[in-house]
Formats: sequence, C-alpha cells, structure tokens
Amino acid sequence: MVTALEVPADLLIQRLVEELKKMPQIRPPAWALYIKTGHFKERPPEDPEWWYYRAASILRKLYKRGAPVGIERLRTAYGGRMNRGVAPEHFKKGSGSVIRKILQQLERAGLVAKVPGKGRTLTPKGRSLLDNLAYEIMKELASKNPELQKYLS
Repeated sequence: MVTALEVPADLLIQRLVEELKKMPQIRPPAWALYIKTGHFKERPPEDPEWWYYRAASILRKLYKRGAPVGIERLRTAYGGRMNRGVAPEHFKKGSGSVIRKILQQLERAGLVAKVPGKGRTLTPKGRSLLDNLAYEIMKELASKNPELQKYLS
C-alpha cells in the first residue's frame, strides 16, 4: 500500500488543498486576509488560499511525525529568520494563533484528535484521507512511468 510519504509532497499537498476546500468545517476566518503568518514576516501572504495550504501542510506534518505534535513544535516548524536591519538575523517562531485555529478546524472535520497533555494526532479518518490521495497520485505517476507499478500492488 502506498503511503503519503512515498509521493511528492507538493503533489500531495495540492490534492489535499482541493479536498479541504470541499469540507465546510475548514474555512479561513475573515481576518486571514490581513494577518502575517509570523511576526518575523514583513507582509501577509499573497496567495488568497494560503489557509488551505497551511492546513494541508499541517496534516502532512502530523502524518509524518506519527506521534502527537504540539502547537509549539509546529510554531517552530513554520518559523523563520527575522530581518533586523544591520544586526544579525535571528530565528523567530511562526504564529501560534493561525496554527491553533487550523488545528481546531481540522478537529471539527474529524481529521485530527487532541491527546491531552501531548498535542494532536491524526485520526484514522485523516490517515485514510492522506493514504487514499497518495494512492491516486501514485496511480497517475505510474501511468506515466511504468517502473512505479510495483508500488501499487
């Protein structure tokens, strides 16, 4: 069986974005157009669908990690370097509010579950969604490249 880690991440996230848009529980809040994704950023994201891409990326990170993941670990993963002018750059964490709201929406959709005191983990429904999308992607790739047929059996 093909897993979500065996297909290219960009293809999986793109396909996952399309699936998340169909779910009524996952919608960007009104303020999502105006905020930055971290205080180290200078401007808000230009892509109006960035909320769905971040949600899909978080789902893949939860799948990849396997164990429960907390908001602080995700803040670190989505952090970056802050430009301090002539002073040396320093690492700053990403926005915890954005990550928290996305995780709450994914919980309402039934894709993520909270593990008290440890963080959040994928539910069987979430794991199944990612694996099914990975299988579809691998089928498309195998139709173009016959060497990949061995992964489909």
